[in-house]
Amino acid sequence: MTRHLAVLALLASGISAIPATRALADESACTALRDTVLSGAVVTSARVMPAADTLPAYCEVRATALPAISIEIRLPMEGWNGKFYQAGCGGFCGILGRADASGGWVNAMRPGLERGYATATSDSGHHALSVVDGGWAYNNPHAERDWGWRSISETNRVGNLMVDAFYGSPSQQAIFQGCSTGGRMAHVAASRFPEMFDGIISGAPAMDYPGLVATAMSWFIQANTAPDGSRILGAAEAKTIGDAVLAQCDGIDGAEDGAIADPRQCTVDYAGLGLSNQQLDTLARWREGPRNAAGEQLYPGGIPEGSEPFWFLWLTGDDKGSSPLVPAFAGGFGRYMAFDQDPGPAWTPLDFDFETDPARMTTSAEMYNGDNPDISAFRAAGGKMIVYHGWADAIVTPYKTVDWYEKAAELAGGTEALSDSVALFMVPGLDHCGILPGPGGINAAALDPTAALEGWLATGTPPVSIAAE
Repeated sequence: MTRHLAVLALLASGISAIPATRALADESACTALRDTVLSGAVVTSARVMPAADTLPAYCEVRATALPAISIEIRLPMEGWNGKFYQAGCGGFCGILGRADASGGWVNAMRPGLERGYATATSDSGHHALSVVDGGWAYNNPHAERDWGWRSISETNRVGNLMVDAFYGSPSQQAIFQGCSTGGRMAHVAASRFPEMFDGIISGAPAMDYPGLVATAMSWFIQANTAPDGSRILGAAEAKTIGDAVLAQCDGIDGAEDGAIADPRQCTVDYAGLGLSNQQLDTLARWREGPRNAAGEQLYPGGIPEGSEPFWFLWLTGDDKGSSPLVPAFAGGFGRYMAFDQDPGPAWTPLDFDFETDPARMTTSAEMYNGDNPDISAFRAAGGKMIVYHGWADAIVTPYKTVDWYEKAAELAGGTEALSDSVALFMVPGLDHCGILPGPGGINAAALDPTAALEGWLATGTPPVSIAAE
């Protein structure tokens, strides 16, 4: 494209032309992006960040998509591969670049930047003190909308305008990567914006927040709360239960490796473990998942066998008095994000009514959910999607992902037809997003779905593994 045509293309995209020196990718070309005029957004800073560790030097651009979506774009100073890589965020988000500060690859721009992509992420439309802080959403439907879906498209729009302005040409391919809430965002992208991304990576997707975080988590909390408010199952019981699960189920798949290959094949006899009837009742309710008084399942499955080593973080706390995260997520979501009318700070998950409350979350379900199994438009656009989930995930139960995949396959005409577009990897022993190390050290660092997706996009052959080399 000639410089004249490039300028016309930039103007047609709603941004002002940047001087031709931008093609040199020097510091002045980066800082000149501060003066870029965008429709519905503003650039707040642009600076060159030097190469460090595994990352190349890059132009860091901060922008705000109105009204309040904070976006960071990282543009390689040299060796741009002509492609775009967008990352999701975890929990309720609200902390720009949190994943990149952790040093891992999940929900981070790092794996894209290391490979030469222009990369982008956002805080999903609000600032918060932690990823379990939901107060920003209190009577704030615009912020809820941005968290639910708009931040995905606005990050993509602004990020690609910056790519075009800096390099003088648009990206030729786009990838999205996210886990947990980032996985929900991945599914929302596939259904709401089917032509936006050529490839999508979805990990442990919390694709139905009202069903999972309000309904299922409230069920788990209520089941584990004694009349005096204490926890019925704690860290000690988690160890006892986990040992029994491994002893009785580890070898079902033919290998005793400390991981349950498929908890659906695991039936455990808990007699003789010293658990009280109250504890056994809680465990049974945890395994079956939420139901109403008529016995109807309100969310697929419950807490899987093999996840017990991770219960201290999510469900029970540890023996040193730490607080688990599930009550924090369920509380913040229920108070400020879940219901058509926010109940406010006095609400707790113990207040959730399994007979009436699911029907009070229709508005949030429409804004947040990405569990629609009809991804025919994404498939028709040639999109490729890797979905992975740990069988030992104790917070985003894997049964929902399996349920979504089976329904998507039915709509696509069978698993063989769906395999042209979606590759599902259920990973034994893997904690939620691989945060904690599992059997044999299995965690996020043992996985590399980005390389698998790149190979699929390049060759058209679906991957058979997402293991890191």
